[in-house]
Amino acid sequence: MAGPALAVSVSQAGGLGFLGPGVQTHHLLTDLQEISDRVKSLQQSPPWSKIPLLPVGVGFQLWSDDQETAIAAIERYKPCAAWLYAPRDPQRDYELWSRRIRTVSAKTQIWIQIGTLAEVRELLRGQEWPDVIVVQGAEAGGHGRAHDGLGLITLLPEVDDLVAGRIPLFAAGGIADGRGASAARCLGASGVVMGTRFLASQEARISSGYQQEIVRASDGAASTTKTLVYNHLRGTTGWPTEYSPRTIINQSFIDHQQGRPFDELRELHDQALQAGDSGWGPSGRLATYAGASIGLIHEVKSAASIVHEVQGAVRKRLREEAEEKEKEEE
Repeated sequence: MAGPALAVSVSQAGGLGFLGPGVQTHHLLTDLQEISDRVKSLQQSPPWSKIPLLPVGVGFQLWSDDQETAIAAIERYKPCAAWLYAPRDPQRDYELWSRRIRTVSAKTQIWIQIGTLAEVRELLRGQEWPDVIVVQGAEAGGHGRAHDGLGLITLLPEVDDLVAGRIPLFAAGGIADGRGASAARCLGASGVVMGTRFLASQEARISSGYQQEIVRASDGAASTTKTLVYNHLRGTTGWPTEYSPRTIINQSFIDHQQGRPFDELRELHDQALQAGDSGWGPSGRLATYAGASIGLIHEVKSAASIVHEVQGAVRKRLREEAEEKEKEEE
């Protein structure tokens, strides 16, 4: 759902936009070409006029992405970052992908997303350290750790202690505004990642019904859950067993919990696919992957507005901290 328009808009606003992993890796080539065309039209003025790399990142799900296609795309388009996630064999896959990416594009940063302390220990034992570790808390939407994940408020400081400043940490999961970003900074993060918040952006590649459900839903603790039922209904198979997605609860999940036969659920799901935007919502049946931060999202905004609001709130907090420190020193 993070396509070229969203990725470029976020970067243009002063964040770093990422192109999300597609169902098929070869779709990446079309999206990167569109991003390249968009960037060229903006390169007549700073700050992009002197950037040697494409000022967006690209995400990869290692269990499903075709490595040869991915590496060829990175070599051709030179994105500034490659975000690696969900390998089948973490140490082997991360090291192989990192080595190959750095061979074809030495300045492309390697970002690796983790959800447990054990994953960080394994990264630090490897030969190819990432440039950034994305620490994903259990509050995150989409596919996170199925059983051994932990909330960001405890996971992030423990990762920070283990890494001890050797690799920058970016916080992900449950962050949707400046308050969350400021809190993550206090917990040891150098930056933050927001996914669910950008589902409610004007540039997101998302159905209107899905987007309006992101705005409508609240109380993420009660209205979201981790479940594989929507993957099964959609025919999405192959994810490593340690991952499970967080979704907004709707009728499909309720019926599943009540024991309705899966064949009936799938038939109703497929009918909902033909119903347009009404396929989402409390009585809908379609997958609505989202994080626990949904109660903090109240309207659809431009990506630039979201970036500027979060950055502004963090800068305000930094100024307040500096002023408090000056008063203490007087």
